[in-house]
Amino acid sequence: MTADPLADRRAALAAEAEALLPQFEARHLPALLAEARALREAAHGGVVTYSRKVFIPLTRLCRDVCAYCTFAKTPRQVARPFLLPEEILAIARAGRDAGCHEALFTLGDKPELRYAAARDALAELGFRSTHEYLTHACELVLRETGLLPHANAGLMPREEIAALRRVSVSQGIMLESASARLLERGGPHHGSPDKDPAARIAMIDAAGELAVPFTSGILIGIGETRAERLESLLVLRELHRRHGHIQEVIVQNFRAKPGTRMAGCEEPTPEELLWTAAVARILLGGAMNIQIPPNLSFAGYPRLLEAGINDWGGISPVTADHVNPEAPWPAIAALARATEAAGGTLTERLALYPAYAADPLRWVDVALRPKLLAASDAAGFARTDPWSPGELTAPTPLPKPGRRSPTLDRLLDRAARGERLEAAQVERLFAARGPDIPQLVAAADALRARVSGETVRYVVTRNINYTNVCTLSCRFCAFSKGRAQEQLRGKPYDLALEEVARRAAEAWERGATEVCMQGGINPHYTGETYLALLHTAKRAAPGLHVHAFSPLEVAQGARTLGLSVPEFLARLRDAGLGSLPGTAAEILHDAVRERIAPGKLGTRGWLEVVEAAHRAGLRTTATIMFGHVEAPHHWAAHLLHLRDLQARTGGFTEFVPLPFVHMEAPMFLRGEARKGPTWREAVLMHAVPRLVLHPLIPNIQGSWVKLGPAGLAAVLDAGANDLGGTLMDESISHAAGTQHGQEYAPAAMEALILAAARVPQQRTTLYAPAPAERRARSLTAAPLAERVQTPFRKHPIPEHLA
Repeated sequence: MTADPLADRRAALAAEAEALLPQFEARHLPALLAEARALREAAHGGVVTYSRKVFIPLTRLCRDVCAYCTFAKTPRQVARPFLLPEEILAIARAGRDAGCHEALFTLGDKPELRYAAARDALAELGFRSTHEYLTHACELVLRETGLLPHANAGLMPREEIAALRRVSVSQGIMLESASARLLERGGPHHGSPDKDPAARIAMIDAAGELAVPFTSGILIGIGETRAERLESLLVLRELHRRHGHIQEVIVQNFRAKPGTRMAGCEEPTPEELLWTAAVARILLGGAMNIQIPPNLSFAGYPRLLEAGINDWGGISPVTADHVNPEAPWPAIAALARATEAAGGTLTERLALYPAYAADPLRWVDVALRPKLLAASDAAGFARTDPWSPGELTAPTPLPKPGRRSPTLDRLLDRAARGERLEAAQVERLFAARGPDIPQLVAAADALRARVSGETVRYVVTRNINYTNVCTLSCRFCAFSKGRAQEQLRGKPYDLALEEVARRAAEAWERGATEVCMQGGINPHYTGETYLALLHTAKRAAPGLHVHAFSPLEVAQGARTLGLSVPEFLARLRDAGLGSLPGTAAEILHDAVRERIAPGKLGTRGWLEVVEAAHRAGLRTTATIMFGHVEAPHHWAAHLLHLRDLQARTGGFTEFVPLPFVHMEAPMFLRGEARKGPTWREAVLMHAVPRLVLHPLIPNIQGSWVKLGPAGLAAVLDAGANDLGGTLMDESISHAAGTQHGQEYAPAAMEALILAAARVPQQRTTLYAPAPAERRARSLTAAPLAERVQTPFRKHPIPEHLA
């Protein structure tokens, strides 16, 4: 290993620790604990995390002889030096079947350097070193079970850390203590070369340079002084400031174990553990994740939350704590109850913490990202419910009401008064978990009742997607067809105008008041094409409101005719366009747009087209497509963009959350996206906008195509007051794999609304009641005639688009 990278800072850090110690010791413990809790709550709210893991002790052999350890064994004390691959997989599969997400590999340090039995066993397995076998084992578990490996592999040089990064999502090594004094004869680390603080500091620093999410910590009560503890914490703080990679700091208390050299040593008192954890929180700041293993405090573990910790560590429903076998983990249900009693919400995380999981491009090897995305939610926590948009799985029940959060109540009151919240406050609403969810949902539902009453509206409409040929390569889209998408469902088509006219006329005959027309960015389309489509629909059914052309299509049409966007919108309006769908918004944040739709209209461009439409007297909807690669702060930015635009123009009729349907989406199939939002996120995306957009956008719509009937009924109690359109010909989500059909008939709409104890009302696009004649016709509509998908005929791209 390299020399201590902090060698030139160690004296200063030791002096700082000596200076800080009397300040901490002069304060009463309750005051320290209160400061620590305040820091935790400001950064983490009430969330207290744990990881549901399976513990895989790859080898119990170790070249070190720490005076307190019972994990390490000699070759005579074990059945075999290493677990066999089939044993590793048996443990991992049991963990997977029990709902675990993490495979924790813990092992002795370099046993082959001490024991011939270890060398022989590795050779028989076909490996040269313990590290090489560990790397293989991590890859095996990842491939065969999907569990995410975390490796506590002992002291490693840079190249071994890098190799392990390719097969594990996080790594760790306890600093234990920055004091080299503990290596001296009679000390707990005497005879243990891998416990050299300089070597451990160098390894932690190298992990930071390699962008490895890293776990470290201190072990208290092994002979160190309080000043040395503070110095150790300051060393970890310094390393984290360099690289930002220390995802958690563990404060672990020594437990005297029979059969060890320290069996008769005094253990730190509970108060000493609380003091140390509180000081760690104060020194490391609110954002750091600080853990104390609950099992090492036995029945007294709930009190540990008083010290400002926010994590319980790994808890296994399958395996024992092989390092501390005398101290079983608490049951997860008991842990949840204890956390709730202390005012927190127990929340499952992954092996790597949420901030790191939510930024995989920086922190996770490309080969691991598909498994990570499949296991995580938008904030980087573990995905714990089986629901996904478009599938037939029933929504997961929401948490029951419990303690109320005064902080959340204040935000909800401000939103209900119509105040504009700041982005961080909107993020706080989206962060609701546990009893915060029913508290927020109830506020959204009460606001819905006040604004919209008990009426739930829907519109009888027909979707006409006139072409699926598209020059763009939006990575979420399974509908468009270009050279890169030919393997996806459906063939390229470009509807003949006669078929467009037939569908519009049929929609009118079936009681529709609206036709919604959109398509891909066909390279052969010009602004005149869009005008021709508009004229065709209006001639076929003059009474239909034409709701057509995404902002992206408007921009394309204007460009191809050499017109400004306002000029082209005026031509569309004068030709009979009634309103525009606010689609192609996806996420109004350019960093996300570049990942999911490179080359597409940017955030500013989308907002400018929509604002121009409003200025031209054309109303639009507003949408968000969520649940793929974005994070809650992107949602907050998106909603505030919409609110601010609505404050200027008043042109939005409704807000439509569109959960990402993943099944056939190209970026999901390539392992580049999550599998849509969780059910919790889907509910919040209806409840939070009801609050954040109030009073400017009064209508929040649920999408039956994405949510299904059960989901749709649920969001009616979470702020939604509109069920959107019957659609007749839904194509885009159908192409992505939704199983909820292509039409939701008016009778079914009204039955669902009545079952929710609400009053159904058929509406027009602009929220006037639909004429009685239209409603009557829609309720007795004949089945749709067979559609004709006019095949796309390839021809040269026009010069202006070449």
